[in-house]
Amino acid sequence: MTATAAVREGTPTGVIPPLLTPLTADGELDIPSLERLVARHLDAGVDGLFVLGSSGEAAFFDDAMRERVLGAVTGIVAGQVPLLIGVIDMQTSRAIQHVRTAERFSPAGIVATAPFYAITGPDEIDTHFRALAAASPAPLWAYDIPVCVHTKLSPAHLVHLGADGVLAGVKDSSGDDVSFRRLVAMDRAAGTGLALLTGHEVVVDGAYLAGAHGSVPGLANVEPAGYVRMHRAAMAEDWETVRTEQDRLAALFEIVFQPVGKVGPAAGVGAFKTALRELGVFTTNTMSTPMAALGDEDAAHIRAVLAEASLLEA
Repeated sequence: MTATAAVREGTPTGVIPPLLTPLTADGELDIPSLERLVARHLDAGVDGLFVLGSSGEAAFFDDAMRERVLGAVTGIVAGQVPLLIGVIDMQTSRAIQHVRTAERFSPAGIVATAPFYAITGPDEIDTHFRALAAASPAPLWAYDIPVCVHTKLSPAHLVHLGADGVLAGVKDSSGDDVSFRRLVAMDRAAGTGLALLTGHEVVVDGAYLAGAHGSVPGLANVEPAGYVRMHRAAMAEDWETVRTEQDRLAALFEIVFQPVGKVGPAAGVGAFKTALRELGVFTTNTMSTPMAALGDEDAAHIRAVLAEASLLEA
């Protein structure tokens, strides 16, 4: 095994699920469902929560809705675990506005993607992250998700930003395991102390073997306890348990492949929300406009996967 490198003191590591945002049938924030979801995470022993990420549908929310979500989550969590808060937006000035809102909720870190829509290169991305770090009283995390922003963050650039004190961590949702392993190796060699978390749900075991400090898996909304058990086993170098948990979670991840005719969040987040509705955690599986909720046929297939995973009676 590749040893896990030390991170900077106070930086969250471990299992930090990207919190879903339950909605009512009318598309409003569903507070009772949110309370049940947060309780599910806390009961499972998660190490933190990532609010207003991709799984939380932040891209679909106006500023007022983002603030409502932050107020509700911080009130429910009440300091029991650290919060990472997403400040995702197309360009730097808009992201800094979200930083100003986020700082009122005392985050353990803020999380930003590269800028998007307007074409940018390494120089613009560097300026973006440095401006956000300068504007934020909380540590800055880079969110590497090229499927959404169409830019892959370079491991060398991330380590350079870490060495300059711009970044405290990276949430890697690139799906590029070679790049992630290079990032871990470069960070270790440079001694930058970045917290490196994977969002690649079905190969978290491999990320731990490479030296990851934890995970930010969307599937943890459905089954947080399995990811917590896997993390604790990895820290204890109990690789048989790590493999067993990952195999079980990979089988559960099949819920995202059940929707027919859906892509992106409509399939992935839609499957997570539908699963949580079937488990009695969410009242509805409503998605943000323009996405439609999954229907009865898709839900039946998802129920079958949940039953196979022993999360729901057949």
